[in-house]
Amino acid sequence: MSSKTATRTPHARPGAEQPLDPARIRNVALVGHSGVGKTTLVEQLLVLTGAIGRPGTVADGTTASDSDPVEFAQQRSVFLATFPIKAGDVVVNVIDTPGFADFIGELRAGLRAADAALFVVSAADQLDETTRALWEECAAVGMPRAVVVNRLDAPRADLAYTLQSCRTSFGEIGGNAVLPLYLPSPDGTELIDLLSSEDPAHAAERSELIEAIIAESEDESLLDRYLGGDAIDPSVLMADLHTAVGLGHFHPVVAACAGTGLGLPELLRVMVEGFGSPLERRAPMVTGIDGSPATELSCDPSGPLAAEIVRTWVDSYLGRVSLIRMFSGTITADTPLHVSGHGAESRGHPDHDADFKSATLLSSTLEPTDLMVAGDICVVARLSSAETGDTISSQDQPLLIEPWVMPEPLLPLAVRAANRNDEDALAKSLSRVAATDPGLRIDRNAQTGQLVLWCLGEAHADVVLTRLRSSGAQIDTEPVRVGLLATFAGPVSGHGRQVKQSGGHGQYAVCDIDITPLPRGSGVEFADKVVGGAVPSQYISSVEKGARAQLALGINGSVPVTDVRVTLTDGKSHSVDSSDAAFQAAAALAIRDAATRGAVVLLEPIDDVEIVVGDEHIGSILSDLSGRRARVTGTEPLDSNRPGSRSIIHCEIPAVELLRYPYTLRSLTGGAGTFRRSYLRHDPAPPAVAAALTG
Repeated sequence: MSSKTATRTPHARPGAEQPLDPARIRNVALVGHSGVGKTTLVEQLLVLTGAIGRPGTVADGTTASDSDPVEFAQQRSVFLATFPIKAGDVVVNVIDTPGFADFIGELRAGLRAADAALFVVSAADQLDETTRALWEECAAVGMPRAVVVNRLDAPRADLAYTLQSCRTSFGEIGGNAVLPLYLPSPDGTELIDLLSSEDPAHAAERSELIEAIIAESEDESLLDRYLGGDAIDPSVLMADLHTAVGLGHFHPVVAACAGTGLGLPELLRVMVEGFGSPLERRAPMVTGIDGSPATELSCDPSGPLAAEIVRTWVDSYLGRVSLIRMFSGTITADTPLHVSGHGAESRGHPDHDADFKSATLLSSTLEPTDLMVAGDICVVARLSSAETGDTISSQDQPLLIEPWVMPEPLLPLAVRAANRNDEDALAKSLSRVAATDPGLRIDRNAQTGQLVLWCLGEAHADVVLTRLRSSGAQIDTEPVRVGLLATFAGPVSGHGRQVKQSGGHGQYAVCDIDITPLPRGSGVEFADKVVGGAVPSQYISSVEKGARAQLALGINGSVPVTDVRVTLTDGKSHSVDSSDAAFQAAAALAIRDAATRGAVVLLEPIDDVEIVVGDEHIGSILSDLSGRRARVTGTEPLDSNRPGSRSIIHCEIPAVELLRYPYTLRSLTGGAGTFRRSYLRHDPAPPAVAAALTG
């Protein structure tokens, strides 16, 4: 929820003295690419319904303030925001989702909180691949959808072309009807309702619209009656439209212009009458916190309490604040709560469970409230351990809602405290940011020692850095280093002699070793072939320990050695001066001696990569891969209902070549390409690359 206009709006929910009936709630996510005017559209809807006086102000005319410095530094569209709008006796919770691909996690959170999606497209711009991908994502979860064509007043606006693009692109995903419900009048001052229009100029559009709607009607005679010339009451058609939209078989299109206010009342009508209430939307799967089966949820205020945190932020007055979607039950200000977060440990979010005796309950406008019921969206403050994606339930029946699927963050960002005094501040800041950002993965690389933040893209990385610095941590960034290994190119021998005498017991140990390369992935093996007791049996393990320690430390003190067998062949000892420490030191010296006699090869990590792109981009992708030392292992078509053909490119790429690849792939494919990576093996690095990596 934005801490801008919406959070300061003193909008009173209807029936604030009693719980709102779930049937009178609509939760609608605004979806679309950045720049199509989603936020402006919301502001004008707020003006239309009297929630604010003018865009950017609250009802009393003062400018809205912002408690989150990141939202001053970034566009408002980087975070999920909710705006309750009163339409008669219905409250429409409009959820403004980010349009930039880096914030797909916030988008999916918005879809989880919503019961329908309103796609906003621009009449002045072509339908882009990102918007098509978002439509497909909504289709995959069965989300009811409608379309609003915005920016009709733009210089290059072409409504007819945009409508055809929507029909072609969106309609081919699932084979559903995408048809206009309202069109501008010839003078552009009002909209024509095609369901009730008798203008012969729109007869063809009206006929196609009505036939598509009544095809989903439960009254099987309705189509025959219409084709027979009977007049169908518009209220009947609107009811059937509601059914068709809910089934995901029909997607109405509304022409609108946020700049002039054209089409806003009609758009609000579609959200109220065309979209379903939370009672008509299936709740997500739920289990006990131990994974045990639980009763399927329904939107029932008297059912078990089950809510999900869809956004978390920190307010200077309220502390940690959680925006939640209520799926079942009722929550009051004194309800004992249980907060559960499971399944995100791989991203640096350990499993956690916590009980709270009570919490501060607020409406989505941050006004104190006594209770909230199933189907609504509200705010709970002062849940100190709550994170985005957590489940809120009752203490006597703790539950766990299946989390929404998050994309894998693939852009690494290495950070460090500016100085030793900032290390504690950085740790605290990371904890706060991680709690609010499920798209972020925090990794402490054991080999390089770097603190790596895995982000979804450059814009996401910028937001993460801004939030860390705004919370008091002085941090620097540094180039990301990949985890290198080394091995010996061929068999080699080494001699180690640790002899010191400084009074009293000295140190005496001599050992001779052979080092043999092993196949990739073998690790380090140790063998003992000493004969005649040259090295006493009690010191064999000391030699192994010293050899393994030196190999792990690396020949040059930075790159560990692997895929070798170390064989102890001979040695000498002293009855008094030999010791465990002496033989460990001698083994380490033997390893270093062997490195001066034989060639050491640097090994770089190789990742197995799958790239999904439209067929029209395959040529540019393959050309780029050739410059990344990639080995393409195959290409196969991807079976999909999505318009246009897509393929999966399978390849093996050195990890160092993937450090900036998310940015490159987005640039080459217009944001439509995706990829997946996983560690495969370490391979020898070419000499020039090895020099650059260790330079």
